[in-house]
Amino acid sequence: MGRRRWPDGAGVLVVEGRAGGGSVRVPVEVARSYRARTKGLLGRDSVDGAMLLTPANSVHTFRMRMAIDVAYLDRRLTVIAVRTMRPGRLGLPRMRARHVLEAEAGAMRAWGVRVGARVEILQGPADPVGGTGRRD
Repeated sequence: MGRRRWPDGAGVLVVEGRAGGGSVRVPVEVARSYRARTKGLLGRDSVDGAMLLTPANSVHTFRMRMAIDVAYLDRRLTVIAVRTMRPGRLGLPRMRARHVLEAEAGAMRAWGVRVGARVEILQGPADPVGGTGRRD
């Protein structure tokens, strides 16, 4: 499996392995450049969908205005840990993590993002019909 290199910008997060065999499609913002990863969700009051930080194996919530869900992904985009972090916290690095997915607190549970779940990142903007948390 080759190394993934998504450009900064919009995409779609597909969460696989939900009960009933369906998937969820969520808008995602990819932050690959140093500048985009450094800014992350800082200064935002809310997030529409999720943000993928890549490469990354830890995050912090200093100067954040909201609690967030954080999912650590390995190189195959399998979730290895999920945490909810309040503002002003420092997350411990996960040695196997290659990517970090962030969303508003509570969103990942609703999407079915849990340890062992697989996700996929598709490039390009989310389709307008797809809305946050669309189930196929």
